Amino acid sequence: MVDRIKLLLCTGGLGLLPKAPGTWGSLAPLFILLTLGHFAVPQLIIICVLIVIILGSAIISISLAPWYTLHFGKKDPSQVVCDEWAGQSIALLGMAWLEPSNHVSPGIWISLALCTFVLFRIFDIWKPSLIDKAQQFRDGWGVLMDDIFAGIAAGILTGVLAVVLS
Repeated sequence: MVDRIKLLLCTGGLGLLPKAPGTWGSLAPLFILLTLGHFAVPQLIIICVLIVIILGSAIISISLAPWYTLHFGKKDPSQVVCDEWAGQSIALLGMAWLEPSNHVSPGIWISLALCTFVLFRIFDIWKPSLIDKAQQFRDGWGVLMDDIFAGIAAGILTGVLAVVLS
């Protein structure tokens, strides 16, 4: 049972990789988005998938906070990367409304997705102002909310960039 919970929180083991687990964890939603885009999945379905990832990973981050705090001995252990899934997915919503076939070229769509990934990681690591303060929330909320705010910031910037490029 412990191994299943750990794999869930570490998103299949990405958070257990030795270097930059948050970056590895953030790659998963990007990979999902790029895969769906590659197979020309309709944008509404892509948006719904991202929303399901956001809600699912948020629920996991918050509800299992007592377990991972006790198990890893930290309030926000680096191994727990399901919160990065939520934040990265929010950031990707900033460009998910674009369709590679109608709004922008596939190359620009992929570039926007990669830019979103980089922006999210910058905000998540740098943690300016409100993003840093969000970590002070109790229990799993602090673990989750800094990633949510980093995702919102990256998503807004990506949305502006998407409007300029479309």
